[in-house]
Amino acid sequence: MIVPIVLVAMMGASNLCGQEPAAAQRAQSADSVIPVGKNQTKELMREDRFWDKKNDWWFAGVGAARTLDYFSTLNMRRRGRQEILLTNDAVDNHAAFAAIEAAGTGVSIGVWYLFHRYGHHKLERWASVVHIGLATAGSVRNYSLKTAHPKTAP
Repeated sequence: MIVPIVLVAMMGASNLCGQEPAAAQRAQSADSVIPVGKNQTKELMREDRFWDKKNDWWFAGVGAARTLDYFSTLNMRRRGRQEILLTNDAVDNHAAFAAIEAAGTGVSIGVWYLFHRYGHHKLERWASVVHIGLATAGSVRNYSLKTAHPKTAP
């Protein structure tokens, strides 16, 4: 299990650079410099907004995956199975469990904003993909578990 994760991390790390190469920094000419002023900030805000349509779809996808996880976990508990990540008391308290799921979605959006704010747009997208994938996989697992039948004494 660890070997594939390490291989993926090594492949992704080979393309990461902290700074532009020195030749690319020197290659900028006076023509490519944008004048400083109010227009520059307005143009930058229009070009790269956090609350755009694409991100709205990612947020909706995570919200849908977390909602599916909420209902699949409740279904699993009703069938007599035990929760693994949280305590059974937290899951059985429906309001608290809904708040935990909503907080997870909110934390994810906050992390995406930090990635977006500091220019890590690929990480922003990958965080969305991973969150949707893990929440959906957990829901599929919850629904695929067999019902736990209590053992009766003869």
